[in-house]
Amino acid sequence: MGEVPETHTGWTFLTNHARVLAAISENQNTRIRDIAARCRLTERAVQKIISDLEQGGYLTHTRQGRSNEYRIEPGTILRHPADAGLSVADLLSLLDQHDAERDTRPPSPRSAPAHEQDTRTDR
Repeated sequence: MGEVPETHTGWTFLTNHARVLAAISENQNTRIRDIAARCRLTERAVQKIISDLEQGGYLTHTRQGRSNEYRIEPGTILRHPADAGLSVADLLSLLDQHDAERDTRPPSPRSAPAHEQDTRTDR
């Protein structure tokens, strides 16, 4: 079996539902195991989130042999009242834009692991 993902305590800016939806948007034929690894969740948690997304009308799936093919409903409006008018497509577009910018940006010294950062003060 796969290893248990490292846990995270405290709050985060993106919900696990948003992370799972973003993973599916990158590959509609992705496996639950791969989503779990990418999102650092258990497979059971991913199954529950997918079920929530399907019940909410954000996602559907069809069986393709032994795997699933997911279809995101891009026009579905986000649930929170503060996000009124924003669709799933809008959210995924923002996340894609962020990923593209992150991938082309050179790493900042702050993003390097602490043991690799240059902390000299004698410059």
